[in-house]
Amino acid sequence: MKRVAVVYGGWSSEREISVSSGTQMARAAMAAGYDVVEIDATRALARQIEAADPEVILNGLHGPWGEDGCVQGLFEVLGIPYTHSGVAASAVAMDKRKSKAVYAQYGIDIAEDKAVTRAEAAAAHVLEPPYVIKPIAEGSSFGVVIVREGSNGPPQQLLAEDWAYGDNLMAEKFIPGRELSIAVMGDRALAVTEITTLREFYDFDAKYASGGSRHTVPADLPKRVEEAALEASLKAHQALGCRGVTRSDFRYDEEKDRLVILETNTQPGMTPTSLVPEQAAYLGIAFEDLVAWMIEDASCPR
Repeated sequence: MKRVAVVYGGWSSEREISVSSGTQMARAAMAAGYDVVEIDATRALARQIEAADPEVILNGLHGPWGEDGCVQGLFEVLGIPYTHSGVAASAVAMDKRKSKAVYAQYGIDIAEDKAVTRAEAAAAHVLEPPYVIKPIAEGSSFGVVIVREGSNGPPQQLLAEDWAYGDNLMAEKFIPGRELSIAVMGDRALAVTEITTLREFYDFDAKYASGGSRHTVPADLPKRVEEAALEASLKAHQALGCRGVTRSDFRYDEEKDRLVILETNTQPGMTPTSLVPEQAAYLGIAFEDLVAWMIEDASCPR
């Protein structure tokens, strides 16, 4: 029986989602017959892992430090096979501007953007509205601010004392249209999900609160658009050098017939409302089998 350490929690802004994902995956791994030990990550993670003595690490961490290449480097120093993407792919995918440079090189359409500081973005419009301000390396829509057309000025919430998302931001041209998400499992793009929400955009509450959003899988799209989205998600996964499971998010502007990639998530959520398990289930892959596949797919460079 393979001993698997499910690592989750940590201290990033995405801790809550990570705990939910990790506990769900731990239950599924136990049901699949693995010897599972759960680890709520602390800064003594190396010692926690050594005490657990696993053969495989199922990485359920989300957000900075957990999916930006840092903890992946630790797993490699320890020499233990781990799930999801490696150090370089994780680091590049987490950095929104660096990942967009890779997408563009591989012919995947991206939105216009520029690097800005928090002070610059709060002082004056950094792009012609509408545009979006995003932290360079955050997930779950934390710190995302939409500046609408006709806005009187730049977003003043960027100057809030409790701002916790860093000073290096990205301003990105707002792409109107339909919100699409596609999971990749190894060398296979699974399905296209369309996400709709009554909220201003697909923010944290829309993603994780019960009833916060509606997922339509498969999305009701022209066949050529569906195929293009599946192809682009797999291309993004491969261009970044990812492995295991990823999820890429897109906007489809029907008026301009334009499919634009927003980002690739190398540690997609595995919560009860998450998109990857939903797409897997649509294709007949039970959650338990999805988790078992990730465990067996784990690797570590030697």
